[in-house]
Amino acid sequence: MSENSKYISENVGEIARIFLRGQTWHVTIQYKGRQIRRSLKTSNKRQARAKALEMERELTEKSLSRLAQLRPVSIEEIANRLIESCETEGRRPRTLEKYRQVLHRLVRFANENCVHELQDFDIDIVDRYRRKRKVDGAQLRTVYTEIGILRRLVSFARSRRLIFENPLEGLKMNKPKGNPQPCWSPTEIEKILENASPVHRSIFSLLSVTGMRIGELRWLTWGDIDWENRFIHIRPKDEWTTKTGNVRSIPLNEGAQTVLEGLPRDFRWVVTARPSKKYPQGGNQISERRLLQSLKRTLKKLSLYGHLHTFRHSFVSRAIVAGTPCAIVREWVGHVDEGTLKQYTHIARLDSHQAMRRLEKFHSEQD
Repeated sequence: MSENSKYISENVGEIARIFLRGQTWHVTIQYKGRQIRRSLKTSNKRQARAKALEMERELTEKSLSRLAQLRPVSIEEIANRLIESCETEGRRPRTLEKYRQVLHRLVRFANENCVHELQDFDIDIVDRYRRKRKVDGAQLRTVYTEIGILRRLVSFARSRRLIFENPLEGLKMNKPKGNPQPCWSPTEIEKILENASPVHRSIFSLLSVTGMRIGELRWLTWGDIDWENRFIHIRPKDEWTTKTGNVRSIPLNEGAQTVLEGLPRDFRWVVTARPSKKYPQGGNQISERRLLQSLKRTLKKLSLYGHLHTFRHSFVSRAIVAGTPCAIVREWVGHVDEGTLKQYTHIARLDSHQAMRRLEKFHSEQD
């Protein structure tokens, strides 16, 4: 079609008009000074006419009144209201920041494409957004997550009666497969700890023997250590909550106990950063960014790949290889979904080869 095809329009029926946007026909219905716009989800003009006439016939006076009385609300206003709702629900700061970034990007894209109402952010616009994000270099998994937030925005708008129809109806997206996550063997973890900075060695050690997330260790207090019953309690604080909002307990094993007994108990936090100009007395929480930088230097020295979360991956893998029931592993690490747990389950090369050798030995004995 020509460059000007998007301006083609035609009156059909008494109050309906069809027009072409991109490759898809849409209909607008004028009623009592209000304009109601819908995608007809077809690129065929004849079908578009038929659908528009059918819509005009089927819309009763009552349904038209309901739609016409709907106050037009911009995408930006709905996005802001969703953020306020998430804040009221007590969503984690990282989740809120993610929502703000994605919704801001979606609003900016909508404005650039002259789409101001959420009802008009249909599948065609979504496809255009996905193409743009691909050109921008965004990963498929990132775009999938962003469209998920858009779906959340639409669901929120419908629940608040800001729109009555789902503009994304029929949208299907295959969930991208995740990239294989790195996993360290027990020997590699020993080397990492041996070569790590003495300042951070205890932190890396606790991550490796407990499977905690770095955020959980960062907010761990001495009050969370139950020496009598030998448990480490992962629980929300006034200024922080766990990823799932749940409370769980990790058995205090000998490795973790040894590390904890060697740490000073001068401050509220179990692990703290060194004194600085801002905190000359010390006692402030550790910086994830500086910890990661320290770990990366050690990994580079050892020609290994990974990140802070790899300690958690490796812990789960060792637990599974050791024969720990999945239900118990989920209880320790805080995952209740079997599929989620599988994402963290890796079999180290050494364990895999040893298992194969045992199998070969078994077959040879049978012969």
